[in-house]
This record gives sequence, structure tokens and C-alpha cells, in this order.
Amino acid sequence: MASYDCLSFLTDYGLDDGFVAACHGVAARLAPGIRVIDITHQIPPGDVRRGAAVLAQTLPYLPPGVHVAVVDPGVGTTRRAIAVRAGESVLVGPDNGLLSWAVAGAGGAAGAYQLTNGELWLHPVSPTFHGRDIFMPVAAHLATGTELAASGNEIDVAGLVTLPAPTSRVRGGEAEGEVMSVDRFGNVQLSITASDADQLGIGFGSPLVVRCGRHHITVPYLETFAAVAPGEMVAFTDSAGLISLAVNAGDAAQQLGLPPGAHVRLTPAST
Repeated sequence: MASYDCLSFLTDYGLDDGFVAACHGVAARLAPGIRVIDITHQIPPGDVRRGAAVLAQTLPYLPPGVHVAVVDPGVGTTRRAIAVRAGESVLVGPDNGLLSWAVAGAGGAAGAYQLTNGELWLHPVSPTFHGRDIFMPVAAHLATGTELAASGNEIDVAGLVTLPAPTSRVRGGEAEGEVMSVDRFGNVQLSITASDADQLGIGFGSPLVVRCGRHHITVPYLETFAAVAPGEMVAFTDSAGLISLAVNAGDAAQQLGLPPGAHVRLTPAST
């Protein structure tokens, strides 16, 4: 396998402890000079869905490389550690669905291996820190040209754990979707795309009705959250091409009480 000059890293480790630095150190020792791009380490603890969304939406903008993602509430259990070839890259992490949306976005899995070759690991292996002792050292070896097949036993890509695809459809004059994720600003990202809104005749400058749980609100659909006064809510197309709800200088998720996965419907305000 060809070597890479880039390795990316996403976790829920946070930055208060030395976990991220330890993993960086392992990469630097095994693959000196490799460029490490930190996607984020602020995924909410154990939130596999949020990690999957951030990874999938970021990966298209990264150079080909080995991409390590660790949001792993099942660490130390029978869940598998895997490496998956997708597109021009290899993704390394737990087989809990975390990698699945990014793999699908890259064209699907072209091959997958369970990380069973202990010669590529750091020893002794901590049962609670596979990011340092398994995922990062394997990724560093792969980045420097170790063949993917050397990482362990090949597994059927059809057996990889996948997260359910987010709901998104247009029917009966409304767009139906769900909350994909909530960012640190409290912006609520929906699975409904800008093209879905366009199908309904919703364009910038027009109001739309948001129905979610007990909430039934009308908000303007504008180009940016800064187009409304502080404290006001707005719908806009975010950088991933998805409709998001925001409160200028506020927290839309808190105001609406919308957790990830919550069902949402959008209709033109005239409907």
C-alpha cells in the first residue's frame, strides 16, 4: 500500500487531559514528520452519532490519508477494532457505526480488516485506551506504507456496523427529516437539504414553518444567522448544504429542546 503524508484524528477525549497528546506522541514516534490534522476532540462523550456526522461532513475536505476516529463507549468489550478502505483513504476506529457515514460518503467500503495483528500495537495494551495502544499505532504504520492486509483478518464489509441513514424526504407538500447534530453554538442541523427546501418553493427571504414535537413556529429562511436581530431564530443553509436552525447570539437547541434524532417537518409558511 502506498504511504500517506496525512493522518486525521477525531475523538471525544476533550482537551483537559493528556489523552490526545499521548496519541499524537505515538504517531510522531512511529511516523516521524507525518502531518496530523485534528478534526475535533470535543465530540460529546460517547456520542457516536455526533462523531459520525462530523467525520462524514469533514472527510471530503481532507487530503487522502489515514483517518482515525475514536468515540468508543464499548472499548474493552467484544466490539471489533477495524480499518476500512474507502475511496482514496483508510478509516480506522471501532466497529460501532462511527465510521459508517464517512465510508458511505466516500463511495462505500472497498475492503475491511479487523485489527488483530498485535505486532502493530503498542504494548502493554490498556483495556480502556485503544486510541493510544491500537488505533493510533496501526494508523501510523498504515500511513508509512504497511499493507492494509497486514493489520489483521479480512472481514466482510456487509457485516460492518452501520448507523441508520438519517431520514430525509419530501412528500405531501412538506419536507420531513431529523436533527442530525447540534454544534457548540446550539445550532440545530437537520437532515433536510437545501434542495429539499427548493422543491417546496422555499427560497431565501421566504418564511417557513418548523414543526417539531410541541413546537410549531414560523421562521425566516435567510442566508446567514446574522441576518436577524440578536435573540431571533432563523433557518439557513449551513456549510454542509443542510438546513439548520439558529438563534443569533443564542442557543436554538436549548430554546427548542431538540435532541439529535428528533423528528422535524418543514413547510412553506403559506401552506
